[in-house]
Amino acid sequence: MKISIGNDHAGPDYKKAIVLFLEQKGYTIINHGTDTFDSVDYPDFGHKVATDVLEGKANFGIVICGSGNGIAMSANKHQGIRAALCWTKEIASLARQHNDANIISIPARYTSIQQAIEMVDTFLNTDFEGGRHATRVGKISC
Repeated sequence: MKISIGNDHAGPDYKKAIVLFLEQKGYTIINHGTDTFDSVDYPDFGHKVATDVLEGKANFGIVICGSGNGIAMSANKHQGIRAALCWTKEIASLARQHNDANIISIPARYTSIQQAIEMVDTFLNTDFEGGRHATRVGKISC
């Protein structure tokens, strides 16, 4: 499975830990994030991850910024992307089960690295339930 990941200056440590975790599990990673704490613009990375998912270069995406909001908003501008801001593994599970989210957004300033890894693991290992949720998901795109 291929995962595209992107982050701004709030998330280099998170990205490094998540990438290591995923590579140990056999995932292939496409890295669009910064590796420094120098200020950068989160939309640049959110758009790259969204494009990878839409073009089928990646099965899922992970985006990280300080609050998780800005980068999720950027990714969600792409038709067909459902980026979910998650702060617990339970929310990550519901994002997949009920919303068929294809990108998880992590708020680096409000979660620990361990929480982020647990959320990513849950997100990637939870299936969309379909059924009544499929009708709702079908109404998300404009």
